[in-house]
Amino acid sequence: MKISDLAPTPGAKKKEKRIGRGPGSGHGKTATKGHKGQAARSGGTKAPGFEGGQQPLIRRVPKRGFKNIFKKEYAVVNLNRLDQFPAETVINPEFLHQAGIIKKATESVKVLGEGALTKPLVIAAHKFSEEALKKIQAAGGRAEVLS
Repeated sequence: MKISDLAPTPGAKKKEKRIGRGPGSGHGKTATKGHKGQAARSGGTKAPGFEGGQQPLIRRVPKRGFKNIFKKEYAVVNLNRLDQFPAETVINPEFLHQAGIIKKATESVKVLGEGALTKPLVIAAHKFSEEALKKIQAAGGRAEVLS
């Protein structure tokens, strides 16, 4: 086999639809635009959301709320996910990232108290729920708040 023998798989390359190139093409004359009317004119498409002169839905419905640009997003981790690690393990965001529990090591982490904690662990996170703190201390572990 030579490089000159290579060809795309049949059906892999679709032929371009050439419009307005005479009657033999099957797409000549009106060039698939039909006869007259707004859609046949140049630039003749209606704007997205246009409802034929009726007040569009987006303008009928009132504005509500706002986006708080100062909102702090936290990656949430429950205690039942941390109970899989051996006792006395130091758990921090980098460790959680390597374990595949959070997406980025730079994320702020909040530990929530869902599930049981049976081993003493040293957990370093940005925030803890009250329930999580109680369960960590009851298991003999330590919670360290990161800034």
